Amino acid sequence: MGRRAFVVTGRRRMHVDRLRDQLANHGIELVTFQINGEPSTETARDGVRQAREASCDLIIGLGGGSALDAGKAIAALLTNEGDPYDYLEVIGKGKRLAKPSVPYIAIPTTAGTGSEVTNNAVLTSPEHHTKVSLRSPLMFPRLALVDPELTYSLPPETTASTGLDALTQLIEAYVSIRANPLTDAICREGIRRAARSLEHAWEDGNDAVAREDISVASLMGGLALANAGLGAAHGFAGPIGGMFSAPHGAICACLLPHVIAVNTAALKERLPAGESLRRYHEVSRILTGNESAGPDSAATWVKDLCKTLRIPSLASYGLSSGHIPLLIEKAAVASSMKNNPIQLTPDEMREILTRAL
Repeated sequence: MGRRAFVVTGRRRMHVDRLRDQLANHGIELVTFQINGEPSTETARDGVRQAREASCDLIIGLGGGSALDAGKAIAALLTNEGDPYDYLEVIGKGKRLAKPSVPYIAIPTTAGTGSEVTNNAVLTSPEHHTKVSLRSPLMFPRLALVDPELTYSLPPETTASTGLDALTQLIEAYVSIRANPLTDAICREGIRRAARSLEHAWEDGNDAVAREDISVASLMGGLALANAGLGAAHGFAGPIGGMFSAPHGAICACLLPHVIAVNTAALKERLPAGESLRRYHEVSRILTGNESAGPDSAATWVKDLCKTLRIPSLASYGLSSGHIPLLIEKAAVASSMKNNPIQLTPDEMREILTRAL
């Protein structure tokens, strides 16, 4: 393990001093790199430059999904020459990483993205007004430390948005066309934990049982998406996050009930006997606790939860109907959209966005 750690943090730095003391006990120096908001291609470049100048040989991500993703990108680019655009999906050259990342430790202080166990880093491209992934099997963290106590101090609005991101990932991975028996088991348990505890964690941040449930659900969501992919909610979330200053989890929360509703309607119309509709039945049963719940019940349950947790509409972040055509165009080529349980028409995609405004 390295002797000088480059620690990537977000706005909330409350755990840095504790980490500094623990590393010093093992003879490891600490250099901090704070990011404000979601990481961009420029963030990755700056991080790589500063880590090299400080001769760091260990990267630690300490924070939410943004800090963890930035750390993953920096660790990968330290050992692989070139610019982020050489390796980015969709908008970049999509080159494969040739060398393993610098040793990377991920320590989440929120419960939502599951980034501590995924092999991609989501970066915003200011030039393209979208968010895309730097992705490689060589990017998995060497170690993930998941401690629910680090999430106790999260404010209710962050608990809500990150927790709903975790739920979105679990549901989308479960109905993904790439789902498999192992991810199915992970998703069922994760959805169950999120459904029973998210509202409790939002109401009382010190509820140890609820915080553990959401941290485990987040971890499971990361494991599931890394192996089964995501769907339309995340397909839209990338372009929206690149065009507007809105938290990723809140975007997913706004979209999720409408994606479920439109997906289930499309499946009933075009694939009524397919496996995907049966999977939505199962999601509804887990969320509601009602064995006779139909596939439409999931959308209603999630919509009611979003209302309880005071999730704002997409319009509150500046989106309007005039943005819909461009968002549809960008989302249509997003990697997550390819795993949606049914190929959505432009009209169906428009309906999702219109409902979420």
